[in-house]
Amino acid sequence: MKQYVIGLDYGTDSVRAILIDTDNGKVLASSTYYYSRWGLGKFCAPQENRFRQHPQDHIDGLQHTIKAVLSSSKVPGDMVKGIAIVTTGSSPLPVTKHGEALALQPGFEYNPNAMVILWKDHTAIKEAKKINELTQKKENLEYTKFEGGIYSSEWFWAKIAHIYTVDEKVKEGTFTWMEHCDYLTFLLIEERNLERFKRSRCAAGHKAMWHESWDGLPPKEFLNQIQPDLGILRDRLYTETYTSDQVAGYLSKKWAKTLGLTTDCVVAVGSFDAHAGAVGAKIDEHTLVRVMGTSTCDIMVAQKESMRNKTVRGICGQVDGSVVPGMIGLEAGQSAFGDVLAWFKSVLKWPLENHVFKSGILSYEQREKLRAKWEDNILDELSRAASEVPVNASVPIALDWINGRRSPDANQELKSAIINLSLGTKTPHIFRALIESICFGAKQIVDRFVEEGVAIDSVIGIGGVARKSPFIMQCLANVLNMPIRIAASDEAPALGAAVYASVAAGIFPDVITASKQLGSDFEMEYFPEPEKVVLYTEGLYRYKRLGSFIENNLKKTT
Repeated sequence: MKQYVIGLDYGTDSVRAILIDTDNGKVLASSTYYYSRWGLGKFCAPQENRFRQHPQDHIDGLQHTIKAVLSSSKVPGDMVKGIAIVTTGSSPLPVTKHGEALALQPGFEYNPNAMVILWKDHTAIKEAKKINELTQKKENLEYTKFEGGIYSSEWFWAKIAHIYTVDEKVKEGTFTWMEHCDYLTFLLIEERNLERFKRSRCAAGHKAMWHESWDGLPPKEFLNQIQPDLGILRDRLYTETYTSDQVAGYLSKKWAKTLGLTTDCVVAVGSFDAHAGAVGAKIDEHTLVRVMGTSTCDIMVAQKESMRNKTVRGICGQVDGSVVPGMIGLEAGQSAFGDVLAWFKSVLKWPLENHVFKSGILSYEQREKLRAKWEDNILDELSRAASEVPVNASVPIALDWINGRRSPDANQELKSAIINLSLGTKTPHIFRALIESICFGAKQIVDRFVEEGVAIDSVIGIGGVARKSPFIMQCLANVLNMPIRIAASDEAPALGAAVYASVAAGIFPDVITASKQLGSDFEMEYFPEPEKVVLYTEGLYRYKRLGSFIENNLKKTT
């Protein structure tokens, strides 16, 4: 009998579901749902670095996409054996005693502090700084050592401490908190008991300072120093965590009926999208997988023996089983990658939106056609023009810290900068400088891994940027001085989720075996161009000098 699984990938802007035939790895159907409230900019304040999402967007997307893949594939619901959900992270949300989202309760429907605190939300910078000050004390040193030694405002405890500090009503209405991947998994299963629910090892280990060597989460005495109510919260959280090849539960009667599935369908333990993306791209030891979207996550796996007495400074953590069970998962990344390009695009668009597209000279139809053509072509046209700009000292140097720096050495207070502008600087020069900045930021991550004794033999790129921008990928290959293979699928995180679902359902014995069967093939490979590798060495030096100046001097002048 045929067996199928569904993988759901909750990204920043949308959720995608795929339905896979486990016999041959063929994706039979795919469906994407864009979050309606998020698309309207509700509950966010970018000028305050506040990015929140309403959980109803995610629930609506769950129903829409699963129903759509079943309908278009014509696969009977009773033949779908497993589901797994992966999400952005750290994206926690407050919940009630019954595990219901606080934002769905009367009185909290429009309160941004009761919603999902999205990964890119940086309102907790002060709280993260306090955590880092506390962990510099000898008695607390160990709590961040498996998270690169620096705690980020993008992560679990800092975000919760901030909400508890600024919103007494939310604090009083909250029983506990869940990562987004845990919440959605919990939502689907029949046995909804918070105490017995299997929390994500990936989320807990990389973002919540969970480690088995100190009995799970940090002790209450430490957490209370961050915020007095965090000790109480610890008692309402968890001690054990689980890898995503494990069964979280079975689909509830309610959701089986709603989605057109059965209660025999396994729901796997949740995970983060980037880690699942690495699995979907057939990750192996000594391979760096760059998951390139609005931000990047750089994922590696290593044998436990090689990491037994080693912790890598300045990354986003190393966790047993967070990517592949039985191996150490290592995570780093850039807080902005595609977001750098999106920012520049929005700058260029301002005069169009405020003058051309409002002009009475053009008809409505002409304005809409012009807008659509501009949206579709501007980045490609800029890439072509930028590729013709020589790699030399006349090109500006930029920093990729448009949304702070994630790694190496997290610092979300940092801002971007551009130097070496002149009257000869044109739009393609600035665009090229921005592209080079995100490539130089990637080089810093690669160098940190290598410096810390983690060998990198190959690089895999996944995501829309990797597949759609040859100019960026060639620039990256030159800056890294490494070949880069590009995954053929745009759906690698959803593929990884499907891999986890297939193992949890007992279709495959382990993640590596399932990944080889269901993971993405490769469609392209970029090789370094020796003459440009040499030129980019000088560019990297200038990037580092600018970064050092901004980091060490900017606060003194502001």
